[in-house]
Amino acid sequence: MAVADTRHPLGPDFEVSINSTPLPPDARAHVTEVGVDLSVEYPSMFTLKLVSSVELDEEVPWIDDQDLFSLGNVVEIKLGYVDDLETLLIGEITALEPEFAMNRRPGLTVRGYDRRHRLLRGRKTRTFLTQKDSEIASKIASEASLTAQAEDSGTVHDYVLQANQTDLDFLCQRASRIQYEVVVEDKTLFFRPVGNAQSEVLTISMEDDLLEFSPRLSSASQATEVSVLGWSPKDKEDLVGQSKSGDVVSTMGGQSSGAALAEEAFGAAVELLGSYPVATQAEADQLAKARLNQLVLELISGEGVCRGRTDLRSGAVIKIEGVGTRFSGKYYITSAVHSYSSQDGYKTRFTVRRNAS
Repeated sequence: MAVADTRHPLGPDFEVSINSTPLPPDARAHVTEVGVDLSVEYPSMFTLKLVSSVELDEEVPWIDDQDLFSLGNVVEIKLGYVDDLETLLIGEITALEPEFAMNRRPGLTVRGYDRRHRLLRGRKTRTFLTQKDSEIASKIASEASLTAQAEDSGTVHDYVLQANQTDLDFLCQRASRIQYEVVVEDKTLFFRPVGNAQSEVLTISMEDDLLEFSPRLSSASQATEVSVLGWSPKDKEDLVGQSKSGDVVSTMGGQSSGAALAEEAFGAAVELLGSYPVATQAEADQLAKARLNQLVLELISGEGVCRGRTDLRSGAVIKIEGVGTRFSGKYYITSAVHSYSSQDGYKTRFTVRRNAS
């Protein structure tokens, strides 16, 4: 991992490869900004900004370079410090954005996404019969030429409809129902439970790399119980799935979950779900537990800024210390934006969630 060392002069650095070939020196010398936006909710994005200079024979020689910047080219972004760089994203170029102005030199922004963007191409209507959500994820990954690592979702669904949806919208919808997430790293699609119950991968505080941290605690979305109502066409009977505060998968080291805190302060509150189609008791129970865990994970949300660290990544759990007893503890990273610029060096901005205090 690449981490700033404040005891020695910092040397933020980057490395860009296109189709496994390092960026040519003449192009690299004109890179002013590199950005990597990692997310568990949306396709992760990279941006490269190049600015022309008076030394160039052509004002913007990269715009028409079909070999260098062409749609579909594979880009690997590494960030860090001199002699300590780490890959943050491997994606594909999806857009070229030149900029021309009267009062400054022309520039070019190269933009692309991880291979989740492939799952947004076109809409489909189809059905999946007697399959688990994890099996559906594996099938969709294969269709997009991705390797699937899908953790067993347990419940077999008799009938699932993809109704005029992109594969990514459909898969994220299925994942949300069971508190899973859809992530792509290079050519591998991960379909896995939201990882807020994991151990922390690092600890940061205002005494080291953490520069800013702004958390918010709110009881607005908290419920103490979730009930899911459905109908079994096979058994011709009502279905009721329920979950309570004891079904929270982890309190992330906190003393009380969001559900317990809200109940203590304001009394019981039940969220009733009747518009989600469920055909079996197992589906109803799974949906109820997932929904409760979604709600409690909204108890605390926050944004932070720190010196550039490549080990700050979406989908990981970190521990933040030195911000008071109530707000110190483990946090689940939902996004991490890594930014390098020739003027400001390397910084990482992140958003987090926590389900207890």
